This record gives sequence, C-alpha cells and structure tokens, in this order.
Amino acid sequence: MNIGIVGLGLIGGSLGLDLRSHGHQVWGVSRKEETCQRAIARGAVDDASTSLTLMKNTDVVFICTPLGVMQATVEELIPYLSEDTILTDVGSVKGWVVDAIAPLWENFVGGHPMAGTADSGIEAALRNLFVGTPYVLTPTETTPTRATQLVEEVIRPLQVQIYHSHPHDHDRAVAWISHLPVMVSASLITTCMGETNPTILELAQALASSGFRDTSRVGGGNPELGVMMASYNKAALVQSLHSYREALNQMITWVEQEDWIALEAALKQTQAARLQFLR
Repeated sequence: MNIGIVGLGLIGGSLGLDLRSHGHQVWGVSRKEETCQRAIARGAVDDASTSLTLMKNTDVVFICTPLGVMQATVEELIPYLSEDTILTDVGSVKGWVVDAIAPLWENFVGGHPMAGTADSGIEAALRNLFVGTPYVLTPTETTPTRATQLVEEVIRPLQVQIYHSHPHDHDRAVAWISHLPVMVSASLITTCMGETNPTILELAQALASSGFRDTSRVGGGNPELGVMMASYNKAALVQSLHSYREALNQMITWVEQEDWIALEAALKQTQAARLQFLR
C-alpha cells in the first residue's frame, strides 16, 4: 500500500521504519525540512516533504502530530485526499480526537499504539518498537467496517496486540496506567530535587539505580506530550490523581502511626495485584 505519515517523530518514524520493512511505500510529512531529510536518510520513508500534497495518492494516512495541532492538520490535509483514503491517528487520548476528527472524515479510525520511549524526534525512531505491545483501535458505530479492517491489516504484521475500545473507555483506562504514572513520576523527581542539603542531593543522585530509573522514566519524558495528556484527558486524569492522593495519604498515616501490620497487608496486596497489569 501507499502509506502516509504526518508527523515524523518517535512514533511516526518508528511506524515508517517497520511499514517499509513490510513492503509498503511510505510517504512522510513534517513541519521541518531537516526532519524530512533525516527521515529519508534513516530509511523511515521513501520520500518526505513539508507539504501535505505528498499525501494525495495514499491508501492510509497515520496522523502522528501532537494532539494540539491534530484537528487543524486534518482540516488542512482533507483537500488532498481521495474519498477512499483511510485516516487514523496515534494520539494517547481518544475521546477528544474521535469527537473532533470523525465528523471531518468518514473513513477515520482512532488508534493508540501503547509504545514509546523517553526520547522524542526522528532520531529516537526505532525498528520493532511495537512488537508485543497493545495497539488500541476505537471505532464507533458510524465507523465504516472497511476502514477498521484496513487499519488492522496494516498494523497486524507489526506484531501488536490489537484491542477495540470505546473512545471514552480508552481514556479512563489509560488515565490509570499511562497518564497518572507520568504525573506521579514527575512528582517523584520534583520531590527528590527538593532536598535542600547539596551533599545529600548529590549522594542521592549518585546512588540512584534501576529502581529510581524505572519509576522516574516516564516523568522524564517529552513535556509537550505530558501537557497534552493532561489537557485533553483532564476529567479522567484528575479523578485518578485524587484517588492516588488518597492512597498516598493512607500510606503516610500507616507510617506515622507505625501501623506496620496494615502497611505490610497493603504491600502484599499490591505485590499480588501488580501481576494483573503485566500479562
């Protein structure tokens, strides 16, 4: 197929690398000419341009821009598309995206590959980034079946685990396991940096190892992405943050009151429950 990718960052670039390896022709669009040239050099696209006219002969187009410019990008893109072209996106929020984009283009399928790293940009693109990871599609009752099937046909060879979800159910679920962890991880880093004794802070930084690296990774990621998560999934994220604060307050109470029995019981529960999120 002729595949278009608008937005050649980590996800768009990684998609391009993998889709080309499966024999597709991939055409990319970026705001910056230097990104286009780097994407070509890295083998993420067959050709790239700063102009959306490059998308005129595509079968499927992946919108990989930040959420804040996605609607405007699609509005600008539509005049160059065939009426049969399928649009899909990779945004981490689906309710707003589907509500905004589906009325603009009938053949639109919301999508969210649950993969990434702390790095961003075309230089961060990786082959096989999506192998074994969930890829959520959020068709609605008005989404043409053919559109959903074609997107599945394109992404299935990437060895993803395909799930279907209602857009707003998706947003509530990812608030717990994706958006909340970003805020918690960022707060952890902020809290540690609040140590006022330079000697202690320097020692803590020197001693930080795999545990701190794992728990702080998503908090050290792309700030723009974190803000987009919060602004476009505000209600679900606020609910999860309040729930987290209640759980943290309970932990504080147990430690202050030296209620080690209650603390141990809670830690045993979390030890067992964690496995349910690592299937």
